[in-house]
Amino acid sequence: MDLNSVVIAVAGVAGTLGGALLTQRGSERARRREIELVHAKDEIRDSRSLRRACYAELNRDARQFTTALNRHLHVLGERGAQDADREALEVAKDAHRDRYSEAQMIAPDEVLATASAVNRALTTVYGQVKRLERGAPEAGETLEAAARAQYEIWDLLRTMRTAMRRDLGVSEDG
Repeated sequence: MDLNSVVIAVAGVAGTLGGALLTQRGSERARRREIELVHAKDEIRDSRSLRRACYAELNRDARQFTTALNRHLHVLGERGAQDADREALEVAKDAHRDRYSEAQMIAPDEVLATASAVNRALTTVYGQVKRLERGAPEAGETLEAAARAQYEIWDLLRTMRTAMRRDLGVSEDG
């Protein structure tokens, strides 16, 4: 055997082994990329699912708090609040507070801005209602003024719901 034959044989074996190694590495890289894509899709799906649940609960609890404020205003105007009335309002307020706190950690800025506007309006009306209940309203605070402010919250709730639906990709315009 001459040296050329040995070199050609070694080159052939090295090429065959090197090709197999390169093919294996390429296959491993492709598998890793596929796994990363699956994980990324899972994270997106999980995040959307978490936001959907949070939004549904926040929307429900904000609406219930708004309704409880309205009911409490009617009670104050008709007969004065009893312990059960106060408790019902507190339960609605606490539920909203919990959902809003959760949304602060989950919602993107656009949704959080609308949720914050709803939260501010609810707490403002709640403060008015409690001062009226105690018989210590601030200047300009009446049952009628509080009822108007409470009614205006419904528009803020629609805006919040539209932002949530847009974030979830449910609708373009709410």
